[in-house]
Amino acid sequence: MVNRRELNPDASPEAAYGARLRSAREARGWKQDDLGLRSGYSGRHISGVETCTKSPTRPFSIAIDGAFGFTETVDSFEREWLKIKHGVLLQGFPEYVALEGLAAEIRMFEVGVIPGLLQTRAYAQALDDAAVARGVITPEQAEQRMALLMERQNALIRPVPPMIIAVLDESCIRRPVGGPAVMEAQLRHLVDFAAQPHTMLQIAPFSIGEQRPFNRLVHLLTLPDRSLVSYVESETQGHLDRELSSVLPVMRGYHQSQAVSLSQAETVDMVRQH
Repeated sequence: MVNRRELNPDASPEAAYGARLRSAREARGWKQDDLGLRSGYSGRHISGVETCTKSPTRPFSIAIDGAFGFTETVDSFEREWLKIKHGVLLQGFPEYVALEGLAAEIRMFEVGVIPGLLQTRAYAQALDDAAVARGVITPEQAEQRMALLMERQNALIRPVPPMIIAVLDESCIRRPVGGPAVMEAQLRHLVDFAAQPHTMLQIAPFSIGEQRPFNRLVHLLTLPDRSLVSYVESETQGHLDRELSSVLPVMRGYHQSQAVSLSQAETVDMVRQH
């Protein structure tokens, strides 16, 4: 071919994305203009992404998945774009974030800290600042994490918002983060969250002892097609699961945690008294 630029997929994540894009296109015998017509982008734009003179975006990746039939498959370009954008995140979390933005119901359980979707910006900033001070992440990575958190929270503002159910271990509200003013504002935010018509907030009190089913972060999603997804996270690993046989025991444990937790009215009283 004339002016065909050789690609080095090892040069960067974007280069790997571009090389795979070219490979998938050529495997179908398509020219760049052919893929452009199928995806709603120009052939020049396709060329730019393949050769790394243009950066891939999420809308572009979604359009490419539609053209190739890769939507919500292991070959998804949207999944690869998420890995590029959120490389500092644990395995499975970028894919979870993409599904969270589509979910009809979101259930979460957390120990020790307020979960991200319920955090105020100041509370989240205090956690990120501490992580930077410990050398766990860089200031640039902290900025990326904050930007992602804001995106996640904004994605839930919809004409028909998802039902959000949060069960928090009592340690989440007892552990001071960011100083008294930050913590006071965070607790007020929890009370405001509980007052919304599409939310439910429960505290799993210390008094339930060994009856608490979970000891780490657990998220469960119900998607519009009623399929279930679980995401479980430790300090160093994240695991996304869509197999019903694996997700159902997690869902059962979640219901058990709700059964032994305070009611929403009792929870709000505890938060206000803190």
